[in-house]
Amino acid sequence: MEYEISEIRQAIVIADSYNENFQPFTGTTPLALLPIVNVPMIEYTLENLNQHGIEEVIIFCCKKTDQIKRFVHQRQQEQCSWSINMTITFISSVTCRCIGEAMRDVEARRMIRGNVLLLGVDSLTNINVRDLLEAHKRQMKRDRGTVMTVVYKESHPRIRSGNEVVIAIEPKTKRLLFHQRVLSKDRKIQVPARVFTGNREVNVRRDIIDPQIAVCSNAALPLFADNFDFQTRDDFLEGVLVNEEILNSRIYVTMAGDKDYGLRINNWQSYHFASLDVINRWTYPLVPDMCIGNLSKQYEYSNNNAYIHVKATVTRSSVVDDNVVIGDRSDVKDSTIELSVIGPHCRVGRNCNITHSFVMEGTDIGDGCVLDHCIIGKFVKLGDGCHIGPGTVLGERVEIPAGKSIKGLLLQANPPEDEWGGDSDKIFERAYTVPIEEEESDDDSDAPEMPEDPNPPVTIAPLPLHNQSDTSMDSDVEEQVKPPSPILDDANIFFSEVLESLLRGYTEKTNAEYLILEVNSSRYAYNMALCEVNYYVVKAMLQIMLQQDGVAKNTVGMLRRLLAYFGLVFRNYIRNKTAMMDCLKAIEDTCETSDTIRAKIPQLVHYLYEQELLEEDVIIKWYDEIEDETIKSTLDELVGWLKESSDEDDD
Repeated sequence: MEYEISEIRQAIVIADSYNENFQPFTGTTPLALLPIVNVPMIEYTLENLNQHGIEEVIIFCCKKTDQIKRFVHQRQQEQCSWSINMTITFISSVTCRCIGEAMRDVEARRMIRGNVLLLGVDSLTNINVRDLLEAHKRQMKRDRGTVMTVVYKESHPRIRSGNEVVIAIEPKTKRLLFHQRVLSKDRKIQVPARVFTGNREVNVRRDIIDPQIAVCSNAALPLFADNFDFQTRDDFLEGVLVNEEILNSRIYVTMAGDKDYGLRINNWQSYHFASLDVINRWTYPLVPDMCIGNLSKQYEYSNNNAYIHVKATVTRSSVVDDNVVIGDRSDVKDSTIELSVIGPHCRVGRNCNITHSFVMEGTDIGDGCVLDHCIIGKFVKLGDGCHIGPGTVLGERVEIPAGKSIKGLLLQANPPEDEWGGDSDKIFERAYTVPIEEEESDDDSDAPEMPEDPNPPVTIAPLPLHNQSDTSMDSDVEEQVKPPSPILDDANIFFSEVLESLLRGYTEKTNAEYLILEVNSSRYAYNMALCEVNYYVVKAMLQIMLQQDGVAKNTVGMLRRLLAYFGLVFRNYIRNKTAMMDCLKAIEDTCETSDTIRAKIPQLVHYLYEQELLEEDVIIKWYDEIEDETIKSTLDELVGWLKESSDEDDD
């Protein structure tokens, strides 16, 4: 008779994202304590692990470890729900800079006894991880070379969270053959020929996201330890896939079920998605009224997905619309709130309007304030009549004086302590811009190209109309609304939305600032690079110009008339030499379909130069790179004049 030794169910939780995407919050508080619908992120992770029988959790910390330890120990003393029958061990390393180094540190300590679950504290999920471990064990019995089982989740066709990947798998065995993260610049993905030549059947999928959840066998950590070029989990997957035969290791895939939720919260926009998903109960049972981390009821729940804490105060004349959470001991007076979260111990004054905003603990909001698509940190003070616009993130203890309006800024309460941390502007007495290192525009073509960050910082912006959080459909209906194959390219969809927004704005003469918000919303929805946004905004303006009567006879005059309205939008995007090159490329490409633009291109470029919207050295560089000799010849006189004027200035 054979006896199977029962192994302890272990999990490794990486408590750092190794980026600065959550500034200014992470400037004072660790990512693990970022509240998702008034519950710290780490509690969602620990609650789900505990509910599914994980017995030992190893939390690997790099920054602000003391705060995380203090919080966990305090919650254990309070005998919270996840502290029962689960031990927690901390590993701290202030020098760790990536998940690869974290795994090598864990391997060196010899703490892992067998198969282990690996996930980040920023992986929000309700998946039954015990079933994942058992499925991984069964796979190991079929293939002793199984080194990892990776979890993927089907994505929503209209939402981009920054976690999208393209994979290729063997249909019968679910063996992973190819994995590549989809970056914003990627219009095409190249799958190596070996994937198809070495396998009889291959299933390629581009409709999934990677929530960064996996089960590792006891051979995975030694592979991290032996290969120092494995810096990220993506590096590990690629390294194993390329060297399967040499390493005698294979990776398998499991797809999360229809009722399973999994999303990596890697920037403020995905934070927005995740918060609404929790409110809309996609993460059940990890929802506000199910006592996450607590043993007693905290919230009263109503059918419109409104959760009001049992100790909160809301006046009868207040309007609490759909998808709202109001936290412990918060006080709301005669205000309108929708699609938002109000943290504990907050005060909301009279006649406020709050939508798609997330307000953290202890915030004081004065009378008549408007909050729209923003993040408000802990203990912030907003004076009466403040307008906090889309894309704004206010750090802990920031103070905004009465009557002030801000939009699209990341602000912290104090000037940066590190003088090398970048430029910071003083906006108000207790509000400084967060220093962000800007990308340098280097004209040297020989300079090495740096890889794009797979998790770029993205601020909160208006969501597309069809958000996964605001619809509830059965599987039959979902099947009917899936996009047909082949689907329209994201770039074309983005361009059509930009064109529609600008044309509507020009026709109705709406505030041009709102057009910038609409364009940015489409950008985040389709994960477009900034250079693509610049290009398509200019191209859309040219298309609108060509639709106007008499444009062929007075092209420059028509451009002048359009820029009188679109000037704010144009300058918002075409603000440096790189963007100017994008603008000129859009004009050049429009020549392919418009004889009017082709005939008038020297006059159009000259007008933009006169208006100081284009610089002469950019025009000359663009001219040198033009391949169409017809277009180039029409620009000879203009470029010659620019070169002469440049020489005279040098003299």
